[in-house]
This record gives sequence, structure tokens and C-alpha cells, in this order.
Amino acid sequence: MSDTVKYLLDEEHLPKHWYNINADLPVPLDPVLHPGTQQPITADELAVIFPRAVIEQEMSTEREIEIPEPVRAVYRQWRPSPLFRARRLEQALKTPAKIYYKYEGVSPAGSHKPNTAIPQAFYNKIEGVKRIATETGAGQWGSSLALAGSFFGLEIVVFMVKVSFQQKPYRRAFMEAFGAQCIASPSETTASGRAILAEHPDSTGSLGIAISEAVEVAAQRDDTKYALGSVLNHVLLHQTVTGIESMQQLAMAGDYPDLVIGCTGGGSNFAGLAFPFLGKQLREGGNIEFIAVEPSACPTLTKGLFAYDYGDTAHLTPLCKMFTLGSSFVPPGFHAGGLRYHGMAPQISHLAKLGYIAPRSYNQLECFAAGLQFAKAEGIIPAPEANHAVRAAIHEAEKCRESGEAKTILFNLCGHGHFDMQAYTDYLGGKLKDLVYAESEVAMALAGLPSVG
Repeated sequence: MSDTVKYLLDEEHLPKHWYNINADLPVPLDPVLHPGTQQPITADELAVIFPRAVIEQEMSTEREIEIPEPVRAVYRQWRPSPLFRARRLEQALKTPAKIYYKYEGVSPAGSHKPNTAIPQAFYNKIEGVKRIATETGAGQWGSSLALAGSFFGLEIVVFMVKVSFQQKPYRRAFMEAFGAQCIASPSETTASGRAILAEHPDSTGSLGIAISEAVEVAAQRDDTKYALGSVLNHVLLHQTVTGIESMQQLAMAGDYPDLVIGCTGGGSNFAGLAFPFLGKQLREGGNIEFIAVEPSACPTLTKGLFAYDYGDTAHLTPLCKMFTLGSSFVPPGFHAGGLRYHGMAPQISHLAKLGYIAPRSYNQLECFAAGLQFAKAEGIIPAPEANHAVRAAIHEAEKCRESGEAKTILFNLCGHGHFDMQAYTDYLGGKLKDLVYAESEVAMALAGLPSVG
């Protein structure tokens, strides 16, 4: 039996195309609606905040979309990323399961987010954009766009959710080191930020609020566009390099997954790994179980409603059909800041509604425990977000131990936790607790859902 631990691809195997799951959906997505007219939004209307190439990808139904060579040239700095067989973790768990993880922490920003930051910066650059405004939760997306802006000579303005701004100073420093401006959200910089602070002076912020501020800034200047790090079709598209590479690497291992697992906040990390496998299953059949894992304190897929909603708190964005907790919902300040979003990617929401994706949620403490269990076996300390996928993978491996089934488990280790050590310090010091969202707040937020005819 082979005892290979890591499966590596050389640069010539770097994917040349992204995979677009819109081509294989059994039922088309519901249209994105203009927030004012509630009619399907047009490319011209989206052009206020996005470059044309990104809009074309957002609306495309082509199965493969070519990755531009300048983007592939930057990808080569860290891609293809390694696929690991978690042999030491398997031994520690005494499980017959085979556990593989795709490790995206090897990127310069330490996560999967540069997979979309690089192309988004490139497309803005070739359209003549000078500045990009964005939001970030835990800071992984902001770090990645700051990096991409540095590569392509773009000014980057990042609105960082205030609780994460305070919890993660090194993420903020990373962004600033690459020349980005980082602003705690809600802020006095924008009208939407000032409105939130007037009503809630001590607001800890949310991704919905930060998105409002970034979109507002982007709409005010002709030389500025907006970039989103998750949720939208083009973002999930860019992330599929992860799953495409994983298919090649598992073929090297002579294996194929029974379960594919990723954490979900907006959905890009999960989709990046799962969609190439899911697309193949939609075309050819199969029985892989796709598990999307979210925090119990922000349970969009497991407790939200499938409805049209705004992507932001100030209602500046188009209306998307998705699982949502309501655009005004502000989740508790748990440490997995990248998973603190009120909605879920429309593509993931659609596939979950159709039954192709199985969502589940876990509490903060059990995820940190799983992360440390993984670290002691594999030597990598995961980001708090990634701990949710780790927890699910361990859970499934333990079920295999009880049943005796030798299932193949594949999960996305979407980033390392080197900028999140305060969270681990708090966990080890007994200072963390499982946070619970207020059901009354969700009820109020859902009561404010737009009425769509």
C-alpha cells in the first residue's frame, strides 16, 4: 500500500479554465432583480459597480471559461496547491476512512481568497479602473484584494467588520502593508455607516453593513468599482481551480470522494472544491454527499428562509434568491468572521433547495476543539472558518469508525490560522463560549424581507 502523504501537480497542470456550474443546473437560477424595479437586472445596470468581463461571467451559462494568462501567471506563485492525505489524523481517529484535504493556506494571503482577488483585480485593471472598494469579515478577503491590488497597481479601500477589525490587528496590518486602506465598519466615512451608528452607536458591524459602505463608495466615483469576495456567481466560478486540481490529484492517488466538505459563509470556499465534482455528478450520475458546514450562531442554510433578499444592510445591492436570515441581521461576534453573513450564495442556495447539498451547523467550541485535534496530528493550525470543515470531516471519520465503512472524505482546508492566534489563546484560556443568536432579531430581520411579486 502506498504511504504517500502529499499529491503535487507541477505548473503545467495548472487549470486553463474555470468551471461554471450554471451550465449543468437541472433547473436554472432565479433571476437577480433590480432593487428599485424588481425586474431582472441588466448588464448595463451592473456596470455601475462591476467591470464588464466580471458581469459577463456572472451571467454566463458556458461550462468552461478561460483563465487569462496574466491571471495564470500570478496563480503560479502558489498554484497548484497541495492535496494531503491526512494519514496521521486517520491513525489518531482509528478510522478506516481515508481523509484528504486540499490546502489553500499556501497562498501569499494564507487562504483561498486570492483565487478570485487576482482575476477581479486583473479585469478591473484592463478596464481602466483606478480604485476598488470592498468589505471583509475576518480579513482574508481584504488581505487577498490588497495583495492583488499591489500586483496590478490598484488602490484598494477595505471596510472591515468592526468586531474583526478589533479582534484581528495583524490582518489589518497585512492589508496596510500592501498599500490598502482599512476602515472599521460601520464608519463615519459613508452615509450608510453613519445611519447605522446613529441608531446603534456600539454596533459591532456585519458583512451586510460593510458591503453597503463599499458599494456606496464605489458608486460615487467613475474610477472606482466594487469587488465581492464570495456569494456571487463569478466569485464561485474563480474558486473552482481548487476542485479541478483536486480531481487531478485524487486521480494520482487512485481515489474518488464519497463525501466533499467545505465551510460556508457566503459559499465560495465550499463551491470552489465541490462544484467541479457536483457538476460531473449532475452530468454523469454518482452518489457523492456534499456537506456545507456553517456556524450555529449564523445558520443561514440550516435555519434561514429561501427568498429574495438584499445582499447588504442599506439595500443598495440587487435582490438575489437565496437562503437568508434577513439583511438587517447582525450575527454575534464569534471568531469565524468570514462566516458571519446573513445570506448564502444563490447557486449554493439553489442546489441546497433542490437537495443536492446537505447543510449542517456546529458551535464555536467544538470547531476549535476539532481544529486543535487536527493540528496536533497534521501540524497545520486552521483558520477558525476552516475549523468548521475540519469538525465535519472528523465527525464523518468517527462515523466510519463505528460502522466500519472505509469512505473517502475530501475537505477544503481553506486557510491557516496564523493571524487568528488570539482566538486560540482565548479558547485555550477558557474565554470563548458558544454564542447564540437572538431568534427575535432574526424574526425582525425576516419580517423586513422585500415583497417580490
